Amino acid sequence: MSTSTTPTPTSGSTAPRSRNPLRAVARIPFGWQVLIGLVLGIVLGLVAAQMGPVAETDTNPDGANWLTIVLDTIGTVFVTLLKALVPPLIFLAIVTSIANLRNVTNAARLAWKTLLWFGITALIAVSIGITLGALTEPGRNSGVSADAAGASDTQGGWLDFLTGLVPSNFLGLEGSAGDDGSLTLSFNALQILVISIAVGIAVLSVGAKAEPFLKVTGSALQIVQKLLWWVIRLAPIGTVGLLGNAVASYGWEAIGQLGVFTLDVYVGMLIVLLVVYPVLLKLNGLSVGSFFRGVWPATSLGFVSRSSLGTMPMTQTVTERMGVPRHYASFAIPLGATTKMDGCAAIYPSLAAIFVANFYGVPLGVTDYLLIVLVSVLGSAATAGMTGATVMLTLTLSTLGLPLEGVGLLLAIDPILDMGRTALNVTGQSLVGVIVAKREKILDQGAYDAARRTSFQAIQAEEQAEADADAAIAADTGSDTESGAESGADATDPEKEPARA
Repeated sequence: MSTSTTPTPTSGSTAPRSRNPLRAVARIPFGWQVLIGLVLGIVLGLVAAQMGPVAETDTNPDGANWLTIVLDTIGTVFVTLLKALVPPLIFLAIVTSIANLRNVTNAARLAWKTLLWFGITALIAVSIGITLGALTEPGRNSGVSADAAGASDTQGGWLDFLTGLVPSNFLGLEGSAGDDGSLTLSFNALQILVISIAVGIAVLSVGAKAEPFLKVTGSALQIVQKLLWWVIRLAPIGTVGLLGNAVASYGWEAIGQLGVFTLDVYVGMLIVLLVVYPVLLKLNGLSVGSFFRGVWPATSLGFVSRSSLGTMPMTQTVTERMGVPRHYASFAIPLGATTKMDGCAAIYPSLAAIFVANFYGVPLGVTDYLLIVLVSVLGSAATAGMTGATVMLTLTLSTLGLPLEGVGLLLAIDPILDMGRTALNVTGQSLVGVIVAKREKILDQGAYDAARRTSFQAIQAEEQAEADADAAIAADTGSDTESGAESGADATDPEKEPARA
């Protein structure tokens, strides 16, 4: 009688594991994911442009083909997710950052120096923009048609700016009714900023009694930032949609028609980024290489996200990693994310104003150029929000008395320009934090000199490890407090305790 034996797996054998494609993608460095998204977006945009429009319908009045609609939907969803987190992020970050200064003896000096350097860098950037515009006259020989002219829905006149400072309600929300009876809510970032500053100052005035409120806002800020990290992880996909839709909708023809203007904007930004910033670093005794290695994650993320506010957690993280104390970085970076924009508020509006003046044949004198400088240095707060460059441009045009319809001439290439503008914005925000910390002798020079280029995944891992450590410390402190109370330890009246950082 024959017997059959079934082979049993030995201890050294392993069953074949199925490969998860999502895990494979996740292992790709974030920078490479973004680069792949850029290339894929351009390719898909060119394909969509080649496919051409389709028959117009009630649901598709623009006649966009299916690929263009998909790309537009992807980009819109990504931007919408960022916008949804902006209002709570502004409020919580500003309130917490002001509260963090309550035990800093030179808080007023730090705030003043920060605003001063915001103004200095904006002055240099707008001067470069004006010089380039005066030399090249980008609006003289552009191929853009006058039919493209059209005023923006978002205006930035000085009266609008001043009245916009007054909150219409505590949340800074605005509602508008549609023709179908639907209600759409939008937010005014400038009003939220004003509300946040007022609440932060009130927290300082209340003192120790505000500690429970600060614990809630601090915890809520961590939650919002975690949500924002998750949205940022979608940046490579969002890049495909945003860039692909821009190429499909406007194509390279629009860039060709505005070639001189586009070149001026990017040359100006590169001069500020690669010449002005390094000179300022050297003048303050700081290594140029260490700064750019440290700030790179924020710069690259700003380029693809096109949102200074959406990039704010990353900007603050890399600034702290370069040796800037947290109590100062948590104040300077949120403030800079709403008011410090060398790309959107200095180079772009100065060149755009000169372009519009050239296009309509309006001569600009010395007084006009000085007004551009004044608007750029003092009106940066008007850029708060997701439409900063458009608001700043309309503010500049209205100040100079130029036609607001000139805004429409430049909208076709705005997504392409916005990537570079935001990258420069966030880099400048970190730069000012580093310079002020150095000049005030609170910079950790060793951490700055040791700054290295770090991946997005590594920064996320460190953030998570730090959060876990803080949670463990808080748990230990809580248990120690309970045991102390049970053993009859001396208690201190919380009303008489000074506020702690």
